[in-house]
Amino acid sequence: MSKCCCDAVGGHVLVKPRLHPTPRPSSVYLPWEKLRSKTRPKTTVAVATGNCRGSFTWALNQTGGGLVLPRKESNEEKVRSKKRVFFLDVNPLCYNGSTPSLHSFGHWVSLFFEQVSVSDPVIAVLNVVEVAVIDGERCNEYRRQLLPSYKAHRRKFSKQVPSQRFSSIAAGRSYQIVGDILSKCNVPVLKVEGCEADDVVATLVGQVLQRGYRVVIASPDKDFKQLISEEVQIVMPMPEFGRWSFYTLKHYIAQYNCDPCSDLSLRCIMGDEVDGVPGIQQVAPGFGRKTALKLLKKHGSLENLLNAAAVRTVGRQYAQDALTKYADFLRRNYEILSLRRDIDVQLEEEWLFDRDRRNDSVVLSNFFKQLGDTQKLTCQNASHSSDG
Repeated sequence: MSKCCCDAVGGHVLVKPRLHPTPRPSSVYLPWEKLRSKTRPKTTVAVATGNCRGSFTWALNQTGGGLVLPRKESNEEKVRSKKRVFFLDVNPLCYNGSTPSLHSFGHWVSLFFEQVSVSDPVIAVLNVVEVAVIDGERCNEYRRQLLPSYKAHRRKFSKQVPSQRFSSIAAGRSYQIVGDILSKCNVPVLKVEGCEADDVVATLVGQVLQRGYRVVIASPDKDFKQLISEEVQIVMPMPEFGRWSFYTLKHYIAQYNCDPCSDLSLRCIMGDEVDGVPGIQQVAPGFGRKTALKLLKKHGSLENLLNAAAVRTVGRQYAQDALTKYADFLRRNYEILSLRRDIDVQLEEEWLFDRDRRNDSVVLSNFFKQLGDTQKLTCQNASHSSDG
């Protein structure tokens, strides 16, 4: 109890409580707080954290109980919640290095079905003229009209090493086998003549994304990296590890330190030796990778850079001269190296259904058995020929 001081006024005693200036300890619990806690409104506090793109993730911290508001999904969570659709780029799987190999196809497809796609929808793309990914006369015709040297080394290689490529008859039969195997495993197989498989996939990827799915492209082809985004991933066969490996936007940025659009622009400036596309350094030797990266980092894309260079100075004189003098050269490279998205092919609704995988084991087992029997027969024929 507080001490009191007394004063006598007119025969009456006045009692004055002595006030304590120091606050009560926080550990002291007063009885009326229990009552007040029952009547206190329940609240939730929303804390917003944002990124540079302006999207927000809401974290709700309940402080007094009561109704908890639904948490807004992050962009990554939204993407992961979408169903996956796989595109299988078949032709590269049919080669062991530069040698055609049905064994290679069977190996990678069996791993793909078992470990990667499982029952997710799979759309396979197979070029019937890939008889000539090496010969390459028809599927590359559009780009060869722009640049005769495009993938010309593949034609040269095919003439130098005829034993390492299919004859036209053997190729047709082999790709028929591949198509049959995939069909029996309930995979729709697209055969588009006169078009590269990359362009067919790029066209269909856009249509799948519009339907609200996310995409995984199964291919070792580096050209597909220009399609990578939060909703498009790549899964690559890794021969050195004997498995498939996912490659995402995070991996891409960590590897190249730029976004896919900038990387495609960089390839257009620097050229692509593998595909026979010359770079600007062949006509402007002082224009190197360091200069290209610096300019693209500032302007974002090749087209933005060329438009800026047309109206003002964007760099040192040698770079300015190269960009203005060889603008058409660079735009041609972009048209060659960028994937087309206007191929005349339409996505069918049934291609998006879950794949029935019950036939996989039997179909692939019979396929490998058939390959083994064929190999034994080939060896026997070779032995008889040598004896004769």
